[in-house]
Amino acid sequence: MSIQNFKSSDPFALEGASNSTNAAGIIHIRLQQRNGRKTLTTVAGLVVRHVKHEKAVLQKWKKEFCCNGTIIHDKGETVFQLQGDHCEDIMKFLISEEMATKNQIKVHGWK
Repeated sequence: MSIQNFKSSDPFALEGASNSTNAAGIIHIRLQQRNGRKTLTTVAGLVVRHVKHEKAVLQKWKKEFCCNGTIIHDKGETVFQLQGDHCEDIMKFLISEEMATKNQIKVHGWK
């Protein structure tokens, strides 16, 4: 008898693609539960040309959404983390700044 519940999985893994490349060009916005009512919004797959531009985007989000955040570089992929539930705000921001189209954005989480 084997236990099937304990399979480990990468929450940022793309379906059918490797972690380091975003071949489809899809931006994944996820809402993750921390403890209690606290949540994290993560943005994976956003391609920004330079580290200075990544920091500028994060600063803009932090100021506009009144929250704290960080950038995580993991296995060649950049993941933006923001405190709180900002999925809809980030999606509207990316579309208004023409960084992505609505078809390129995939929102995960509850709502």
